[in-house]
Amino acid sequence: MPDRLLAVRAAEGDEDSFAVLVQRHSRSLLALARCMLGNPQDAEEAVQDAFVSAWRHLPEYRHRAEFRTWMYRITVNRCQTMCRRRPPPLPLDAVAEPAAGDAWSQPARTAEQDAATAALSRALAELDAGQRVCWILREVQGLPYKEIAHVTRTGEQTVRGRLFRARRSLQEAMGPWR
Repeated sequence: MPDRLLAVRAAEGDEDSFAVLVQRHSRSLLALARCMLGNPQDAEEAVQDAFVSAWRHLPEYRHRAEFRTWMYRITVNRCQTMCRRRPPPLPLDAVAEPAAGDAWSQPARTAEQDAATAALSRALAELDAGQRVCWILREVQGLPYKEIAHVTRTGEQTVRGRLFRARRSLQEAMGPWR
């Protein structure tokens, strides 16, 4: 059954239709939120809040965009709100290092991959919020430019420009890892 019909039924109070929409879209929304927030628990909270908001506002949903696009917009807004309310991160020297013989220690290759992933996370965090959202929606979620433009409420040319600048910044930041 198409999302549009499920959304109409859910707007009329059909909880089963909404449950299908949640099941169908939660994985991609969680991936988006994890990329934006960097924390699985915060991502789950953001997506849950997004679905609650969608449920409340379904009667107002006008189907100008696909349901998926509408949910991306709600999720991006929620993630951005959570980022603004977040306390500043702890400095690295405030976190204790694990013991050398710890049972959780990993081989050097895994440590290098973790360091590269952390470097990418830092580089993403340093991007302008608009660039970061566009990059995540395109490179992680695979959305087309037109849909990203709708989610971000900008034009396709703006999306292309933000992606160009984001890719250039990330390429510079990740240069040592090549």
